[in-house]
Amino acid sequence: MSSSGQTQFRYTQTPSKVVHLRNLPWECVEEELIDLCKRFGKIVNTKSNVGANRNQAFVEFADLNQAISMVSYYASSSEPAQIRGKTVYIQYSNRHEIVNNQSPGDVPGNVLLVTFEGVESHEVSIDVIHLVFSAFGFVHKIATFEKAAGFQALVQFSDVETASAARNQLDGRSIPRYLLPEHVGSCNLRMSYSAHTDLNIKFQSHRSRDYTNPYLPVNHTAMDGSMQPALGADGKKVESQSNVLLGLIENMQYAVTVDVLHTVFSAYGTVQKIAIFEKNGSTQALIQYSDIATAAIAKEALEGHCIYDGGYCKLRLSYSRHTDLNVKAFSDKSRDYTLPDLSLLVGQKVPGVTASAAPTGWQNPQAQTQYPGYGGNQYMYPSSDPSGASPSGPPPYYG
Repeated sequence: MSSSGQTQFRYTQTPSKVVHLRNLPWECVEEELIDLCKRFGKIVNTKSNVGANRNQAFVEFADLNQAISMVSYYASSSEPAQIRGKTVYIQYSNRHEIVNNQSPGDVPGNVLLVTFEGVESHEVSIDVIHLVFSAFGFVHKIATFEKAAGFQALVQFSDVETASAARNQLDGRSIPRYLLPEHVGSCNLRMSYSAHTDLNIKFQSHRSRDYTNPYLPVNHTAMDGSMQPALGADGKKVESQSNVLLGLIENMQYAVTVDVLHTVFSAYGTVQKIAIFEKNGSTQALIQYSDIATAAIAKEALEGHCIYDGGYCKLRLSYSRHTDLNVKAFSDKSRDYTLPDLSLLVGQKVPGVTASAAPTGWQNPQAQTQYPGYGGNQYMYPSSDPSGASPSGPPPYYG
């Protein structure tokens, strides 16, 4: 017996008319199992996509001798059992029949319950959900909501067959990256069947849609364009603009403070507010301008550029769904430049800020004239030396 054959079978097991198959391709379907096993006898039941990796299955033959015939054949054959080019390992199961105890979520229906993993509710629009599921048939209705399991949606098709096709193809897969905001790493789909058969959609909004009823009232307050990116003719996201930019800072080798961001972004217009925060292990920031046009200019100019020479602190910019930030007026992580006189805050001896701490370095003429409350102090980039020493050459740049 070859060593490869010895690794595929367990000879100490009691024969059973149920055969256990391992190392199957991901999401192996029932037809593939039947194709492999049918020449050995009549198949009365199957159970696929079993195990943590969904790469195991059980096949039940009508007669014990049929199962023995299959296991014996591959135990002595130099050609291993294969599905989609993958070697399948075969042994007897320790069960004598397949019992399909279906949970409610396994009973096929025309409405799918979809859980979006790795994202927040505002990061996947209802238009994106509609685009993804429409690839399998006409989507009648969508309703989204947030539960303990995370951001979820009910997606209604016309029939069970269409819903089953969508589930079989999409369950465990990811939404294409180009349909997601740039700062989102991935969005995995987990699906089960819903007990609903017809969703009750009362109005069109960013949370719910009825594509069968064009006369349904529209809730305009819930159709916020800043939250729901439109889709172009090519199906790609057309980003809705906002006066607030969301910045992801990559390759952050040097400190990026509120003052650093103010210096960079105020070169393109009046910056009203800034907030820095950590999310998913990365540093991000929200930068608010007075209007969308100024934010668009800044985004166009700064997207993909680096604050420091050498590719450090690279900016990845998108539009935020926010329009007016609620931030602490003066802290290490946020600043509100709309206050009438920020020097009053300095006079209150805010930790880390002193009236005599006039920063020096690269000058921003706008910062000198727009914010007289700082007594004419000019903004600067921090030193390119991580130790904090003053720069000796030209200032760092974003390029």
